[in-house]
Order: sequence, then structure tokens, then C-alpha cells
Amino acid sequence: MEIQKEVVRKTLYDYQQEDLQKIFSTIDELPEGSNLLYQLPTGGGKTVVFSEITRRYIQNTQKKVVVLTHRIELSQQTSKMLQGFGVSNKIINSSVKELTDQDDYMCFVAMVETLNNRLQEEKVQINNIGLVIIDEAHYNSFRKLFKYFEDATILGVTATPLSSNIKLPMKDHYKKLIVGKSIKSLIEKGFLAKARLFNYDVSLKSLKLGIHGDYTVKSSDEFYGNQNMLGKLLNAYEQVAKGTKTLIFNNGINSSFFVYETFTKAGYNIRHLDNRNTAAERKEILEWFSKTPNAILTSVSILTTGFDEPTVESVILNRATRSLTLYFQMIGRGSRVLPNKDEFKVVDLGNNIARFGPWDEPIDWQEIFHFPDFYLENIKNDEEIEREFVYEMPEELRKKFSKSKEIHFDVKAEYKKVFAEGKKSKVVLERSIEQHAQICVENSEDVFDARILAKALKEEISYRVRQYSYCIMNNTKNYKEWLEEDYERKLRSSISKKFAELL
Repeated sequence: MEIQKEVVRKTLYDYQQEDLQKIFSTIDELPEGSNLLYQLPTGGGKTVVFSEITRRYIQNTQKKVVVLTHRIELSQQTSKMLQGFGVSNKIINSSVKELTDQDDYMCFVAMVETLNNRLQEEKVQINNIGLVIIDEAHYNSFRKLFKYFEDATILGVTATPLSSNIKLPMKDHYKKLIVGKSIKSLIEKGFLAKARLFNYDVSLKSLKLGIHGDYTVKSSDEFYGNQNMLGKLLNAYEQVAKGTKTLIFNNGINSSFFVYETFTKAGYNIRHLDNRNTAAERKEILEWFSKTPNAILTSVSILTTGFDEPTVESVILNRATRSLTLYFQMIGRGSRVLPNKDEFKVVDLGNNIARFGPWDEPIDWQEIFHFPDFYLENIKNDEEIEREFVYEMPEELRKKFSKSKEIHFDVKAEYKKVFAEGKKSKVVLERSIEQHAQICVENSEDVFDARILAKALKEEISYRVRQYSYCIMNNTKNYKEWLEEDYERKLRSSISKKFAELL
């Protein structure tokens, strides 16, 4: 029987060693057959930790270990990592109908659906199992297998101990949660890259929530596939991420295709990937992405787990989600460090940062694990987020207005002032237009330059118009769109007038 090969094993970092000791102490304290959960951020090396747990557990107990994953790619990656730790293992995939050679292995890696089918058919029975490790344990598909491993210790591993199904809280299936190091501390120690966050103002009123509590693909496709949002995305890319290797996450295949077409027309090197691509196509696209500097990859869901490309420099969330897990998974794709990379950019076009807080902000995972209902009920709603949003001009755009000392204009404060002066509310927008025209003229050689600068203010104009519409309590979509068009027209006219006065 081959337990492990003589290989040079990976060295665990101090924080991983600490977590390892906690996990083994907890396993020793709890009665046999207990379930426990281990949390470590994306990029913290969960697979490394549970591979060493597997090696030690087999060595110490002479009992077998089963590692469960939910995707074929994860099974292969996990198997390879285990081999790197000297743990000989067998993958139970769709081609494995029976386990005639089970005595040759102490560790098995299986996809949840495949193993469930084999166990139901009673064609596979693994003897002497002491430990079951569940990767990405927040997915609920694993629960159907628990009944087959009642005598074994189950160790769930996840970056976010919050169930993907509101009705099936993790605390009902796991006795204890062990929390690893925070994202902030891993950044400070140089294990994760720091995220520079860029928040864009979007109104999500047209998005619909589905039965699982997240935004539907249909409403997302309609919203993110319209010309306004595609223009906003392209503008955000050009302001923040241009020239960097960029991942764009979408909620629907249609909107991802529209993104692909928009960026292709603009002359950028972009590819599209979704779950309908064959394994060979996916491999070729990911190899292209890895090798191509400044590559842009627009995708749908498929790259949120089991995808590791350290050269990613920018992540664009071209979707909204109410899933904390998905939020962390998407941003985590850019968090790998390299000798020449200690930070990455995150562009948010779905109010996600406002909904969940900055990616590296401390989170009380114990509270979320024990009281998931309370956490989910208190996630900010979209209207509240939109009302609280504060626009900040991106650095690159601010440089274009370097000759202006002051670029800020507070619509709400101006509204109060105008109201106190007894003037009509439209004076607020007139003063805003005047201020925008002034900074465009100050930073331009001629009227044509100034008009180009005015176009770059589209995001801020949209924000100011919305703040104004809240003040006058007329927040309808049509009215705001009309106000924006009128604002842009009057701004162009004001710029022309100012240049005429200079002659």
C-alpha cells in the first residue's frame, strides 16, 4: 500500500502552520464524526493547508481521506497539489465505475456528483475513511453526501462561511468554525496584493431578484447590455485599467458578448469565455490570456473558482451581486502577488463595494456563521446605496483638470442655498453647468479641446443630475435622462460662449 512518495514537500507559511495546529487540536477535542469548518481568504492557500492536513492525518491515524470538489478542474488541481505533498491519490471521475484498486490508495479526490452517483449505485464503497475534506464548502451540493460519511470527521474549507442557499445555513451542518488570517493581515505580510478600488455610480432599479436571492441573468443582461452601460464600462476601463491585464465579470452570456463586441470595435485585444466553450477552447483562451500582456478577458461565472492567473492586474465587476461569496471570489482573482506586483485595481459597476464594504475590510465571520439571517437581512438595498454614493473623480481624469484648483461642487449644499435665497431649483443646475464650463475652459487651448473634456465629465454629470433629482423628489428614469441630455447641451453652449468672450 502506497501512502506517500518521497518528494520535496512544500513549506507552509507561519500562518498556515498556526491554522493547521488549530484544526488538529479541534479534531482531537471534538468527538469522532464531528463536522468543522475552516475559513481562509481566496489566495491564502487553502489547498496547501488541507493537503498537509491530509498527509499528516494519514500518517498519524492510518485512516483514509476523501477530498470532495464541485468541478473537474478543481479535482485535477487538488490531486496534483496532494501529489506535491507526497500523498498518492486517485481521482474518482466519470470514467471510474468501480474501485477495484482502493487498497492501493489512502486518499481519493472526487467530484460530488460523480461520487454521489457511484455511492447510490452501490458500485463504490471506500473502507476505513476517517476524514472527508470539502473544498468550497459553501456550495450546498455536498450535503447529499454527508449521510455516507456519518462516522468520519468532515472538514469544510471555504473563503466565505456563508451558505449559497439562504434556507440551508452552514451552522446547521458544521459544529465549529475556525477562522484563519484576515485579508488585511495577509496584505500587510505580503501574501496578497492590495486592491485599489474604483466605484462607479450606477442605478440598479431595473434589476430583478431571483428565487435564490441574487439578481436574475435576464434583467442583468438587459441592463448591462444597453449602450449606456457598455459606454460606461469602456470609459471606466480607459480611465482606470487601460494597458493592464484585465478580467471582466458579467452575469449573462449576452452581456459578455456585447462587452466583447464593444471592446473589439474600440480596438482592444479581448476574448470571451463562458461555460459553453469546449475544454480545448477554454485551455487555448486561458493560455492566450496568460501569455498576452494587456489582454482583456470577458467571462460569465466560470472563472470565479479554480482559476489562478497571478498576472491579472485589473478586475472589473460588470455585474451586481448580493452574494458575499461571489464578491470575494471575483476580486480574489487579482489578489495574487508577484515580484513586480503588489497591488491590483478593482472597477465596480454594480454597487458591490458599497453593498459589502471594501474587499480588505475586517469581517466578523463568526457572527456571519452563527447569525446568517441577521447578516443577510442587513445587506444594504440598492436605493440606499445610490442615495449615499459620493462621486470621486478618477486620478487620470483629475490630471486633465490640473489647472483648476477646485473641481468640487456639492449639489445638495447648493440646493439648500438656492432654497434659502428663494430662487427656483433649476438655478442649482445652472450653477453646476457654469462651474463645469469654467474648469473645461481653464484646462483647454480651444473650444474643441474643452468640448472633449466636457464629454469626459459624463459620469460626474450623471451623478450631479441624480443628486438634484433626489433634492426635488423627482427621480424617474425618463426625467433624469432628459435632464442629463439638457445639461450636456447647455454645457457645450456655455463653453462656446466663454471662448467667444475671450476673443
